[in-house]
Amino acid sequence: MAKPGPVLWVLGLIVVGGGAYVLAAQNNFFGAGRSAGLFKPRDSAIVERGSAVYTANCASCHGKDLEGQPDWKSPGEDGLLPAPPHDENGHTWHHGDDVLFGITKYGVAEFSGLDGYQNAMPIFEDVLSDDEIIAALSYIKSRWPKEMQARHDDMNRIAEQNKTRQ
Repeated sequence: MAKPGPVLWVLGLIVVGGGAYVLAAQNNFFGAGRSAGLFKPRDSAIVERGSAVYTANCASCHGKDLEGQPDWKSPGEDGLLPAPPHDENGHTWHHGDDVLFGITKYGVAEFSGLDGYQNAMPIFEDVLSDDEIIAALSYIKSRWPKEMQARHDDMNRIAEQNKTRQ
């Protein structure tokens, strides 16, 4: 029996590589149906709990409909920026779950390492449990348009892949 030649080896590599690509693409496609990261916007029990946490702790500044405060991009008379919206009009979805969780728990200045940064955002470390923070942020994410949730999931997947590479 003759040994396989280089052409056969190359064809074998193409088949194996193509199969791996198809499996990875399927995993990515089917993974798109679930939320990536800490937040669970498709879990109705978590979202319901998050709605209550948000209403009790966040809505007074960020609005009951996540609309934020008026003119949120310009400092107020006190020099502080008003609370931004958490709906699709804001920038919340531009930050991964780890960042949003850290800002909520530890505060913008502490989490971001911005010594002296003044802002009106309370620190919730001693107010809410980690599960309550995740529930509130899951509720916020559940209110975003589906396309925005999908982009946010992709951002979280990329961040997770980058963590595993380090």
